[in-house]
Formats: sequence, structure tokens, C-alpha cells
Amino acid sequence: MGSLQEGLASGLGKLGLELPSGRQDALVNYLLLLDKWNAAYNLSGIRDVDKMVPYHLLDSLAIVPYIDGAMILDVGTGAGLPGIPLAICYPDKQFLLLDSNGKKTRFLTQAKTELGLDNVIVIHDRIESFQSSEQIDIVLCRAFAALDKIVTLCSHLLGPSSKLLAMKGQLPEAEMAALPETVNVTNCINLPVPDVDGPRHLIEIVPAARK
Repeated sequence: MGSLQEGLASGLGKLGLELPSGRQDALVNYLLLLDKWNAAYNLSGIRDVDKMVPYHLLDSLAIVPYIDGAMILDVGTGAGLPGIPLAICYPDKQFLLLDSNGKKTRFLTQAKTELGLDNVIVIHDRIESFQSSEQIDIVLCRAFAALDKIVTLCSHLLGPSSKLLAMKGQLPEAEMAALPETVNVTNCINLPVPDVDGPRHLIEIVPAARK
């Protein structure tokens, strides 16, 4: 556990993030829980828990500065990435973690309980079927689908003041060019993630009426 804490603390420093020790401990405990469940539930292709620090935690935490609003929906969250790390960082924001895979939502429910994440709601559903009774401020997805498909699947959840944040590796220029005229790309952010090979980008998309 010590090496995980050291790796996380070092990575946070490189990202320029300061987190109280209790939240850092919660992030490490989340990784340990993920590692424990991974063998039976196949939650992550990464089997080395030390590598999960940069590729899961730091990769998720790189978008911390771009999370605003009160209600965030993490679509196709899988093992809770980036939703759970962000929920740990932002206990005052509400995070909806949505996935259609029952094994993954069972893990998420256990993680929510063990980590005491009262600001997390786990939803076992498909995105096209999910309806929210509350305004979604951010629809968030990581390695979920091509941008045009994401927009199509999530359009019913994007209100006039909502935005979509899509986490990508290479800058998806062809995907951005294929987006419908109903939305606009307002920002393409290069995310330098410590100890992660390859580029990372965050694409911000809003309804076209907003511009």
C-alpha cells in the first residue's frame, strides 16, 4: 500500500493537485478494492495494481480542473472511471455512475458502500433508456464510443446549459469533423498525465444553440 500512496502523491504533485490525506487514502483504497475484484469480474485489463495509479487514478484526476456544476453523469463508467476518483475529490458534487453491465454495477455498489461515497448513485441501465428527473450539468465519458455516437446516445440528457466532456487518447479530428450541427466543440484540452504513455485529450461539446 505504501508504494501506491507514494505513486499517487508523486502524480498529484505533477498534476498540480492538492488533496487531503483522507481523500488520498480513499483513492488508494478504491484501487485495492478494484484489484481485489478484478480477477473474478474482469473490471480492468491492467493486472498490476501499481500501474493502475497512473492509468486509472491520475488519468481520471487530470480532468479535475474542468469539473464544474453540481450533477455529473459518468456514462459507461465501467469500474467507476473517472466517476469514483472524481467523486472522492468532490464530495460536494453528485455523481451518477451509469453502466449496462451488471457485474460492474455490483462492484460499483460495493465500492460506494466501502468507501462511504454518499455523493454517488449507481445506475444499472443503458444510456439511451436512462432518464433523469434532475438537470445534468456534465455528461462525462471515458473511452466510451465515437463522438457522434456519444452525442446521439446522450442528446436527451443535454439541457441548454449542459456540456459533454469526452476523454480521448489521440486528438479525434475525424470524429470532431463528423459531429452533427446540433452541437459545437468549444474546447480541446491536451491532458499531460504523469507516467502514462501516449496522448490524452478532453473534448468539450455543448448544444449548438449555446455557442
